[in-house]
Amino acid sequence: MNQLSRAVERLGGICFCSARSLCAQRVLLPALTLLLLPAAFAQGVVGAKPAATASEQRAARAFDAARGAKANALTLQEFMARMPKGGDLHMHLSGAVYAETFLRNAVVDKLCVNPKALSFAKNTGLSNAGPICPDGDVTAASVFQNQRLYDALVDAFSMRGFVASAGVSGHDQFFATFDRFAGLDKSHAGEWLDEVATRADAQNEQYLEVMQTPSFFELAPLWNSLGWPSLRGVLDASRDKNSAESSALDFAGDATGTSWAELAALRTKLLAGGLHDEAALDAREFDQALAERKRIERCGEANAAPACAVKIRFLYQVLRAFPPQQVFAQTLLAFEVASADGNVVGLNFVQPEDANLSMSEYNRQMRMLDYLHSVYPKVHISLHAGELAPGLVPPDGLRFHIREAVELGHAERIGHGVDVMYENDARGLLGEMAAKHVMVEMNLTSNDAILGVVPPHHPLPEYRAAHVPLALATDDEGVSRIDLTHEYVRAAMEYGLGYLDLKAMARASLEHSFLPGESLWARPDEFTRVKPACTGQAAGAAKPTASCAALLQSSERASQQWELERRFAAFEANLP
Repeated sequence: MNQLSRAVERLGGICFCSARSLCAQRVLLPALTLLLLPAAFAQGVVGAKPAATASEQRAARAFDAARGAKANALTLQEFMARMPKGGDLHMHLSGAVYAETFLRNAVVDKLCVNPKALSFAKNTGLSNAGPICPDGDVTAASVFQNQRLYDALVDAFSMRGFVASAGVSGHDQFFATFDRFAGLDKSHAGEWLDEVATRADAQNEQYLEVMQTPSFFELAPLWNSLGWPSLRGVLDASRDKNSAESSALDFAGDATGTSWAELAALRTKLLAGGLHDEAALDAREFDQALAERKRIERCGEANAAPACAVKIRFLYQVLRAFPPQQVFAQTLLAFEVASADGNVVGLNFVQPEDANLSMSEYNRQMRMLDYLHSVYPKVHISLHAGELAPGLVPPDGLRFHIREAVELGHAERIGHGVDVMYENDARGLLGEMAAKHVMVEMNLTSNDAILGVVPPHHPLPEYRAAHVPLALATDDEGVSRIDLTHEYVRAAMEYGLGYLDLKAMARASLEHSFLPGESLWARPDEFTRVKPACTGQAAGAAKPTASCAALLQSSERASQQWELERRFAAFEANLP
């Protein structure tokens, strides 16, 4: 039997696409991928690695048996659902909730449904019979008596059953879903957090960094009245040379001519005009959502739900596809909230990266981050960058986003990073990311559904070969109708990753979390030796030594890493 035949027998017919049309085109793609990738990668080995322990060898054998000679995705699914996965660092709350939940929420909120647009609509009033809907609309409650409309709404709110057609791509469908289920009251956020935490707990996840945009449009009159600084870059003659921002004020200006002095002046005006007060309101909104989630799950009580064990922190979402005065104001708001609220561990820019303002304002936005990072150096930054593919934007648009996110935007993590091999000096960029330990959040199903990028066109092998740290994430598991286990199975089936590779990714998810405190590991991204305080015992031991307990008590990150090692030890010990 030749190599192709063996690969086809091993992987033939296995597909993880959301859309049937995509699956039909990619039946043999995973098999061909293993032939195109280097042999070392196909075996899940890139670079020198320490010898596996006896328990890891046993787990690897069980993993290989689950995957099987004919690549049985179902047995592997069961194995991976039990395997510890650390955290999901790339998850948008609204996109993580399943459509069925939104439909129930709409009844509580007394919303209407537009059957033609397949979207929620506001009622025009209330009566004893319920909400009064505009002509042609129906109440959300009536949807549950109309199976056809119910199914159509679930499809419209997600990628379920989507088949691309002329003028409507997976990209279009994916991003259109968010406007369709918009309008729900944000008081449901606690319920949504409970949903994602419960799903995470069922898959042996322990930590989530959830992206969420709190209310902020109350500031619109302020940022509109202030506008955007002139392009002259004139320094404010009255500035205080001894201020914390004095070095920033000498900056000559960005590519658009706006100086750091002007940004500093704009920041001062925004804070004085009410932005500081809005930051306090936003922090309260985050905190209330977490409190409601804990109430639902009865955390701290005798009958607490298992999902209470899942730690949740927020990333503040900044909407990038808007004029600069709005983006700067919201970015400043994000830095302020993350500086004051321990539940908000960083920020990220969202919305389609190929949108007009996302593209045309990209450099200016990275320079906004460059300036604000100088003022708030302790605030963590993860950025969507390189969520692009050839044809979606002109070739020039593929050449600089990831590099500018790292070098100007101070991104500690990159979301997606799909177009990295189209960047100027791609190999140099990969080396820089590896040297700086900039992690990439890998969202395989999202990359497929939105960009149509799958093996052999996906850069995951290139990142691994360059030793750039990687972690798997879901992106929008509700819209994509997936979970994190699905992404682990897909990584194993389509990219040939083995048990130790996936274990390293789970560890990387916590190593690169934005939780406060030092890492458990002695060296970044080397999961072989713990800090001196915790040596002399098995990582994850039930009773750490006094010095180790002190480290775990002082560091949320190290504590979560210790818990992950405990879970791996239990998982591997119970395998045949």
